[in-house]
Formats: sequence, structure tokens, C-alpha cells
Amino acid sequence: MRQRAIFLLALVVLALPLYAGAQKSAVASPEDDQNSLVITFKDGSQKSFSMADIARIELNNPKIAALGKAQNRFLGKWRVGDGNGSTFFITLEKDGVARKSIGSSRGRWTTVDNQARITWDDGWHDAIRKAGTRFEKAAFAPGKSFLDEPDNVTKAENTEAQPL
Repeated sequence: MRQRAIFLLALVVLALPLYAGAQKSAVASPEDDQNSLVITFKDGSQKSFSMADIARIELNNPKIAALGKAQNRFLGKWRVGDGNGSTFFITLEKDGVARKSIGSSRGRWTTVDNQARITWDDGWHDAIRKAGTRFEKAAFAPGKSFLDEPDNVTKAENTEAQPL
């Protein structure tokens, strides 16, 4: 069930740029496959829709809607502890890019199990997650996974929270 929800979310994410292109050109030629949405059903049959004919895509699945809201809660610039009494900043962007103000500054992030999981270019991993009424950042050394015991856990505060 979760794989189906992720598939549908991916479908919407892939369809949105096509939808934007269709808005620029109201006339789409039949041979222009780049401006169409193709849905493959369980039985293997496919149905193609011209993006020029689609006004809106709605997915009536609360799990998919919750995924979008979960990701939005983590967007922005976070003040977090370094485990040694100092703080630094982590910035999480919509496109999955993560930046930090110390160490290897680049990384990628995604939402998994209602937490932002960040993988840094230097091998460290951070997770920002809700802990009661506040947020915390858990740091994992290179070679560890997000399921291992964290090397340190510190307070995390979003300094520019995005609306849900």
C-alpha cells in the first residue's frame, strides 16, 4: 500500500512540469508524447491523456496528502546543536537539497517516517524529527544508518518555518 502511495506521489510530481508546459501551449499535437500523462493499470493496459486536456489532478488518498504536509514542515533554515555545545544551521530546500554552515556543506534530504533524513557528502547523516512539543536533530557518524544509535541528539529550531 505504501509503495502504491509513493508511486502515485511520484506520478503527480512528474506530471506537474508537463502540466505547466501544457498551459503555455494550448494546442498539443497527437505525436507530442512529452505533453501527455500515461497511466498504467494493474492489468497492464495503459491510458494516455493529453496534458492540454487536463485541468487538475486530484488524488483522494489521505496518505499522499500527509506526505506533502510532512515535507513542508521541514522546509527552511534550522538552528541545531553540534553535540559539543555550539550551534550551526541546516537549510532544507523543496528540491531535496540540504546545506549546512559547518563541515561538508552539501547534502540531500527526504522525508521518511515523519522525519527529515539528511545524507551529507562527508558521510554523516542527520535526522530532524518531532520530539514531544519540540524538534530535535539526531546525528549519525559515517558508516552508521538512521536505525543505529545516534552519536548525539540536540535541539532543532526552524528559524523560518514554511506554512503547511
